Amino acid sequence: MPNEYIAILMFSTMMLLMMTGQRVFGVIGFVAVVASLALWGTGGESLGFSATIKLMKWYPLLTLPMFVFMGYVMSEARLADDLYRMFHVWMGPVPGGLAIGTILLMVLISAMNGLSVAGMAIGATIALPELLRRNYDKVMVTGVIQAGSSLGILIPPSVVLVLYAMIARQPVGQLWLAGLFPGLLMATLFIVYIWIRCRITPSLGPVLSEEERSQIPNAEKYRLLLAGALPLVIFFVMMFPFVKGYTSLVESSVIGAVATVIGAVWKGRFTRAVFETTTRMTLAISCMFMWIILAALSFGAVFDGLGAVKAIESFFVGDLGLGPWEILIMMQLSYLIMGMFLDDTAMLVIVAPLYVPLVGVLGFDLIWYGVLYTITCQIAYLTPPFGYNLFLMRAMAPKEITIIDIYKSITPFVLVMVLALVLVIVFPQVALWLPNYVYDK
Repeated sequence: MPNEYIAILMFSTMMLLMMTGQRVFGVIGFVAVVASLALWGTGGESLGFSATIKLMKWYPLLTLPMFVFMGYVMSEARLADDLYRMFHVWMGPVPGGLAIGTILLMVLISAMNGLSVAGMAIGATIALPELLRRNYDKVMVTGVIQAGSSLGILIPPSVVLVLYAMIARQPVGQLWLAGLFPGLLMATLFIVYIWIRCRITPSLGPVLSEEERSQIPNAEKYRLLLAGALPLVIFFVMMFPFVKGYTSLVESSVIGAVATVIGAVWKGRFTRAVFETTTRMTLAISCMFMWIILAALSFGAVFDGLGAVKAIESFFVGDLGLGPWEILIMMQLSYLIMGMFLDDTAMLVIVAPLYVPLVGVLGFDLIWYGVLYTITCQIAYLTPPFGYNLFLMRAMAPKEITIIDIYKSITPFVLVMVLALVLVIVFPQVALWLPNYVYDK
């Protein structure tokens, strides 16, 4: 059987097994090991073991548990409470100010956990009840929280970019720096959209009344400004030595984790229960990602051995006669379609063995493409029927917010994300300027 047919058989078998509801890493690893045994016989099973050794030797992977730990300490110790109260007081006079403050809150939370789950939990438990109590439109604020929490997989320290870095064999530090400006760009577009919409229709996001604003003394405003600055201090303490070259990425992640614990202790909120919950969740998330990376490396090794990437390149370039940009656009469209049914990690481990090498062959920067992939993942997080954030919101939202409200809420934010994706494609330096500046220096 030709190698191309074997690759198609592997891919279709994997998709079929996923429909049975089995875990992603189990399906991918199983197909990889069975295919390697069938193709190369005795010794083929060593692909999995080789991938394990490669994974264990990958030093930057130590950042993964550190940043996951930070995120759960932030969430469980309620370090974001004062931060949201600060945005509530200072942004209240602006049309849609509390919704804008929620986006800013999500940006800062994203800068300390790397996962959308923590941002969603904080937004749904802290911001959503307050926004509904202030008579904000339930459909709009539901979309605000879902879109804002998705920033966690783009703004560093993004765990998804760690996963991409391992599979694409690219430096994590460069990928994180590449994700910073696009993440801030997307957050800015969200804010502009909210402000314009609330200016046109003030009832969607009413401002705080003059009477309520006058009841908050200036001393309280400045106290909240100081208290809400704690996450900013943690982020600065963590990232400044890394950007200046004083510490490695792993060392900075440890500094960030220690600083977060110190902040929780200082607030008097680092209890035994917080420590136990945080440790258990960190272990569970870290192990899940390590299994996924292991399975993806094994699957990719089989595909490399089959020469599937060269066959796909020949099909697109030779048979169809497509140019590099046309192929790139088709790849992004395929991600959007798959995102309606798969989560971000499943999409990456399924197509990375095909797409990542092809992107390199076509002459595109793999750091830049990592940002494109991550933005597409953000869109996938919000697109039905799978939409990971849609399910999270449904589980956390009050009863008055229906699944129809949740689906309606994400449409304008998905369009904003598509706009951000187009801007990064058209202007690659949005993603590449910062890593080039830092690493060239």
